[in-house]
Amino acid sequence: MEQGKGQDKDNPVKPNPMQEGMDKRRLIVWVLVLWLAAAFFFNWYGGTGGTSISYTKFKDQVRQGNVEQILVEGDQISGKLKNPQKLGERENSPEVEHFQTVKPPLEDQNLLNLLHEKGVTINAESQQESWWSSFLVLLLPWVLIIGFFIYSSKKMQERLGGMGGGAGKGGGPFGFFKSKAKIYTKSKSDVRYEDVAGLEKSKKELQEVVEYLKDPDRFKTLGGELPKGILLVGPPGTGKTLLARAVAGEADVPFYMISGSEFIEMFVGVGASRVRDMFDQAKRDAPAIIFVDELDSIGRVRGTGLGGGHDEREQTLNQILSEMDGFDPRESVVVLAATNRPDVLDPALVRPGRFDRRITLELPQKEARKKILQVHTREVPLADDLDLDIVAGQTVGFSGAKLKNLVNEAALLAAREAKKQVTQEEFDRAVDKIRMGLEREDYISEDEKKIIAYHEAGHALVAAFLPKADPLRKVTIIPRGRALGATEQLPDEDRHNLSKEYLLARIAIMVAGRAAEKMTFGDLTSGAGDDLNNATQLVRRMVCQWGMSEKIGPVTFNHGKTHPFLGREIAQEKDFSERTAELIDDEVRRIVSEMQDKARGLLEENREKLDRLADALLERETLEEPEIAEILDISPEEKKVAQQGG
Repeated sequence: MEQGKGQDKDNPVKPNPMQEGMDKRRLIVWVLVLWLAAAFFFNWYGGTGGTSISYTKFKDQVRQGNVEQILVEGDQISGKLKNPQKLGERENSPEVEHFQTVKPPLEDQNLLNLLHEKGVTINAESQQESWWSSFLVLLLPWVLIIGFFIYSSKKMQERLGGMGGGAGKGGGPFGFFKSKAKIYTKSKSDVRYEDVAGLEKSKKELQEVVEYLKDPDRFKTLGGELPKGILLVGPPGTGKTLLARAVAGEADVPFYMISGSEFIEMFVGVGASRVRDMFDQAKRDAPAIIFVDELDSIGRVRGTGLGGGHDEREQTLNQILSEMDGFDPRESVVVLAATNRPDVLDPALVRPGRFDRRITLELPQKEARKKILQVHTREVPLADDLDLDIVAGQTVGFSGAKLKNLVNEAALLAAREAKKQVTQEEFDRAVDKIRMGLEREDYISEDEKKIIAYHEAGHALVAAFLPKADPLRKVTIIPRGRALGATEQLPDEDRHNLSKEYLLARIAIMVAGRAAEKMTFGDLTSGAGDDLNNATQLVRRMVCQWGMSEKIGPVTFNHGKTHPFLGREIAQEKDFSERTAELIDDEVRRIVSEMQDKARGLLEENREKLDRLADALLERETLEEPEIAEILDISPEEKKVAQQGG
């Protein structure tokens, strides 16, 4: 049997729904086109055709007795000649039998007598257009506009449905007030706990929710009620959204996901309407999960004076509070919400009975970072020399999202060099790219490069001699991002509490570059501007928030805190006197100056090593940890003695 011909009777070819839809749309388009053509035909031609001729030639034909009949429609005159004539301007123009002309606005008193005299049959119609042509011309544009609007709305709804989005009522031309929540059904929410690495305690806390949604009756028989709202709190990129999807995937229930900002529209009342619609849908599909991302965008404290007391945001928040109060304890609907600003949420939102359970997601520790890297490198071919334990140690402070980006950057770097596997080198370069930015190709003069080399050498030498400082990893004078050079330090382990001695060491390292410039060149540059800013802010927090100043004492002040709504220090209530403000300024200045003196002392005692380190930077541009240790040639004992002498 010849392949490609014929059809299996037992397995007939199923009709293609997409092709059928396209055929129907083509048919509709052709019907509308024919309707439009008929409207213009009836409106402009009135059912009578003919060649246009001048009014003068028309009267000449009447005088010659060559006009058989005419039809008068307002100013339009059309008719038929007894004998076809060449009435065109050109010699080779065709003979005309049917004609039409336009009567001039001037009255022609002799025309009617002339027509009667020559025996011309006169037909006339009212100037009023026929109801059929009027109907077509006036109604057709509205039909086209409404049809296009409905068609576009349905297509958008079909696309959302095809992508797993749309709750079934958010589309259509009247879906403006409907919820825009995306629903991930059982086949769409394929995220499981095994896809979420490094959040073991949080997963255990949410396992109770999973068990309840799987079998609500088991809890109801014992009188247990699930918390109505669970708040996921953590820095950006720690996996709050991913964890919520994993809960829905483990429980195998519908998952409604919407961002808090999607509730807000320019029209007052729209957000509240969408909240009602989303909760109604979830209740019908119970057991289900509602996930509201960026809750702080609509859940901020009310009555702040920013936008008034009756703005759209507050009405939306009030509706959420009302919906959560109206939950029937027997309804298996759980509301999950995520935010990285729990301090600005309205107290009514986080009270018991609403979001009464809070789960905190922190930045992953070293072991958790290693597990996250293992998840993201499942589909990445890794070289044998790659050690994820080393990469996890290099990525202190990285969130889960940042680690995913790290893996992607390393894979892209390997692909650019046409490598078959991703090596340790690509991951090291990717870490530098994310931490310090892209390498810049700026031209730097030799004099300026020397200043940068001594500046970075000052940072590195002081960091090497202070025992409480984090270990050095790399020093470079290659411009990256906004910096002309960089000194990178990485802690041996994740830090949770920062001691005063450790913080003072960090401040000394920050101002060491400026001290090295002053000591070597006798002048200062603007390159230390960012260092001074960071050092001043750190000291201000030590004095005002952490009680690390003996002169100020164990008290805290709002000085240095950002406004929770405006994001900067403005319009804050002052909770200290002018005298205290002067003391704070004096303490900040004193601590920064003392740390600069300490750094300068270490640099003066080790001037020869500073010169060697700067020369090596000018020669090689980048120095790794072993090279720095070899150039400085210091042992742990020497480091301790140097610190005591400084």
